[in-house]
Amino acid sequence: MFKIKRLYVFMLKTFLPLFLMTFCICLFIVIMQFLWKYIDELVGKGLSVDLIAELFFYAALSMVPLALPLSILLASLMTFGNLGEHFELTAMKSSGISLLKVMKPLTVFITLVSIGAFFFQNDVLPQSQVKMWTLLFSMRQKSPTLDIPEGAIYNQIPGYNLFVKQKNPNNDKLYGILIYDVSSSSTYPRIVAADSGSLCMNDKKTHLILTLEHGNWYEDLATGTTMSNELGNEMYRREAFKYKEIIIPYDDNFTRMDDETMRQQYIGKNMSELRQTIDSVSLKVDSAANQVSKEMRMGNSVGVPTVRFVNNKKNGNDSPKPVLVKPVKLSHAVDFDSIMGSFPPTTRKMIANSAISNLKMDKQGFEFKSFAMEDDNFTIRRHKIELQKKFTLSLACLIFFFIGAPLGAIIRKGGLGTPIVISVFLFIVYYIFDNTGYKLARDDRWPVWQGIWLSSAVLLPLGIFLTKKAIDDSAVFNADAYRNFFRRLLGLHQTRLLALKEVVIEEVDTVTALDKIAQLKQHCGEFLSKYKGRQSYMTYLQEGYDKTMLRELSEELESVVDYLSNSRNQLILNKAMDFPILRQLLTYHVTNYKHVGTALAVLFPIGLPLYIVGLRHQSNLKKELKATRRVCDEITDIMTKDINDIQENKQQESAAD
Repeated sequence: MFKIKRLYVFMLKTFLPLFLMTFCICLFIVIMQFLWKYIDELVGKGLSVDLIAELFFYAALSMVPLALPLSILLASLMTFGNLGEHFELTAMKSSGISLLKVMKPLTVFITLVSIGAFFFQNDVLPQSQVKMWTLLFSMRQKSPTLDIPEGAIYNQIPGYNLFVKQKNPNNDKLYGILIYDVSSSSTYPRIVAADSGSLCMNDKKTHLILTLEHGNWYEDLATGTTMSNELGNEMYRREAFKYKEIIIPYDDNFTRMDDETMRQQYIGKNMSELRQTIDSVSLKVDSAANQVSKEMRMGNSVGVPTVRFVNNKKNGNDSPKPVLVKPVKLSHAVDFDSIMGSFPPTTRKMIANSAISNLKMDKQGFEFKSFAMEDDNFTIRRHKIELQKKFTLSLACLIFFFIGAPLGAIIRKGGLGTPIVISVFLFIVYYIFDNTGYKLARDDRWPVWQGIWLSSAVLLPLGIFLTKKAIDDSAVFNADAYRNFFRRLLGLHQTRLLALKEVVIEEVDTVTALDKIAQLKQHCGEFLSKYKGRQSYMTYLQEGYDKTMLRELSEELESVVDYLSNSRNQLILNKAMDFPILRQLLTYHVTNYKHVGTALAVLFPIGLPLYIVGLRHQSNLKKELKATRRVCDEITDIMTKDINDIQENKQQESAAD
């Protein structure tokens, strides 16, 4: 009988609430970004709440590919960060449970999420994007709700600018009305001024009815009409009225566009439809290219026809067929300059102009055909990009999980502070590479698959690296490790840190310790006696210091320090910390090949600075070896004094007995 382990249930119970919470937060953030981007096209148009809610619903579905990877990254970071911060992950590892086994149930869950994301991208996302963009375009075409301000020109009525000096909020009466009618093609607008009036909509909400009282109508008639032609171009019209109604076309209804137009775009197609479109458009491009190449082959070459049409009457077909003309073989080369020189200047100019004109015509013809082919190629690229995106979301979910889970286990910080900072930074890196690759693929600078998979190719090695480091318990974010690395790289001194152990497994034997210290001191002296003076320029680059001897000295010194670290005498531990750390620097021994050292010696721009730095490092090494001998003497004195004190105490105890 299949039974889920308690560890797996615990991990799922820990991860799922965080995942749902972070997904809702990320989805809310991207929806707010969508709202701020299109808020100008939605506000002030009198849209109903159900239309706005429907738009937000489809926008939320369309934003899932952005929110899902970020939520997985943030949830995995918080989950394993909390486990590490509360030492639960340490307890699991101490029980023999590896990190991969801890991640196993979540890996299965994220794999299922990735599979679901693929079907979502293929089946749900195209329909939601069609609905969203259709609804958004319909809202863009919706006329704004009339809200005429006081003391300002209102230009939201197409073809009219309206100025109202004062409004009566009780009966919607308008006072001091000034109308500029710019709907006609006349240079000067029609101007209507009225003392008062009112504005209302007809029953079908297709026209505005503007009722004016006590006003004047001014109109310039110099517009090329029949009346202006008969009466002169300086005619104008002025009309005084007591009551007048102006009907203005103004559609205030919301008309939803047809989904079919948007469904034919690349965003509204699934994989099979995308492949079908790519194949059909590619076939169209290939046939157009074949036709262009055929026309180029059948065109005249330097004025000579390359084809001739032959009637084949044997098969009963009278329609002529093009046959390529065989090239004429010349017995000797033609001197073009001499031929052109035989013509008079006017003829030569005419020939040149005719050739240039023919070339320009051919060029324009082929450029026109290339523009049509470029549009088809752009359509193919956009469909290929959308086809590749069906798979990138699934892989992005897995990559972000294998970045977030090991990273949380390494940094061991839960909550919303550090994980949010790291998640936002990584997602910005992912978004930059993803957007860059998308634009490179869209503009045909890179192949489509390279551009779309660029972000995944960049972050996948990071996920593998962090997972390996987390499994090995490596100190990736340990500042001391990086500090020591750069100290070794720059040749700086390093310090030791020893503490008194509460439990000592191997007790320090004084006689053994003195023997080890004496041997270490002797070997340091042998090295110093071997390299007494300063090495010459050529000797340094060809030989340098003995690397094997230095490595043995360093290993012997570390062995002595490890042995003395078990001491119960704090004074000995303090003195053992005075031992320097013998580093294995490249400048001690530049190369193992003598001829390479000779080549470096000849190249002064390289060899001379290396020699100067190497002498300084060698001098520091000798000081460290001398310090090692001095510390050996001090520890020997301390241990000898302890031995003498122990012997005196024994003698006093025996004398007392």
